[in-house]
Amino acid sequence: MKVRVAVIDSGVHAAHPHVNGVAGGIAITCDGREEEDYVDRIGHGTAVTAVIREKAPAAEIFAVRIFHHSLATRMVPLIQAIDWCVRNGMDLINLSLGTSNPAHEPVLRQAVQRVLAGGGLLIAAGAQAGVRWLPGTLPGVLAVELDWDCPREEYRTATLPDGRTLYRACGFPRPAPGIAPERNLRGLSFAVANVTGLVARQICEGRTILASSV
Repeated sequence: MKVRVAVIDSGVHAAHPHVNGVAGGIAITCDGREEEDYVDRIGHGTAVTAVIREKAPAAEIFAVRIFHHSLATRMVPLIQAIDWCVRNGMDLINLSLGTSNPAHEPVLRQAVQRVLAGGGLLIAAGAQAGVRWLPGTLPGVLAVELDWDCPREEYRTATLPDGRTLYRACGFPRPAPGIAPERNLRGLSFAVANVTGLVARQICEGRTILASSV
């Protein structure tokens, strides 16, 4: 079974050997314009994509670039990126990012509902160290938290007070030759990517996942 995965991030260096190509993509500028150049010039999106490719080699991965010069952007391109994913039939949307600004909650809630109505699933950073990340902590989103004791090849689940399923995963990315894990990129971003890759593989294999309640 095919699964289409969108990575909303800093783009992707598709020729990287840990990525082995992508099915397509788009870039959305800070002022909301769509461009064809989704090449990653920061590295974060490529590392996230490599994690997903490692776990789900058969997935069709699409790069949606919203970070251009740093890992920061405005809400407009993020919402447009999510809507692009809905229009293009993405099954999974990886958001290794988030905002703690509660003022953005209404527009993000609406975007999540559009994803669900289109049959997709957003996988995003949940709470960490007392910070409530959005949209990961919203109903309808598959929330991910860090668990450094969890092996990279699996995830753990728990039930949140509102009945949603919480996923916990390791925060290490795919190992890079010659770089010690403690010197490599790591953190909640890669816990999200590890879960996205594992969920994508389950879908490819026709297995059921524990979805987040609406």
